[in-house]
Amino acid sequence: MKLYFLPILLLMAAYTSNAQVTPKTTGIEAPATLQLQAYNNRDIDTFLKAYTDDVKIYRQPGALSYQGLDEMRKRYGQKFADTPDLHCELVNRIVSGNVVIDHERVQTDKNKPRIEAIAVYRIREGKIYEVTFIYPDPETK
Repeated sequence: MKLYFLPILLLMAAYTSNAQVTPKTTGIEAPATLQLQAYNNRDIDTFLKAYTDDVKIYRQPGALSYQGLDEMRKRYGQKFADTPDLHCELVNRIVSGNVVIDHERVQTDKNKPRIEAIAVYRIREGKIYEVTFIYPDPETK
């Protein structure tokens, strides 16, 4: 029986690794889904609805990049306006308590390779109050 079970597991793993993740629009991950959809639509007002007024954005290893919706509006509003090819593909999502971790592939230009990133969202009262972005080391490609 064990011999039959292993191939089935391997087939299931191969299938799910190629399947696109469909993010939930309810529960703790709702603000992460909202901001992802608004990001892909380049809709700055809807994008900002997912965040607290004093949201903190970090880059690994724990360096504060900026804070607050006003700064986020300025940065992402410009990015949305200047990057017509902008698109984020959700590769995988992990939810644990109030933390949502997204593995993303971001396209900024159709003529350039996508960028791999991990986004760690901390959520409280239906809004994202902290984000940490983690990027692979460039030399590991």
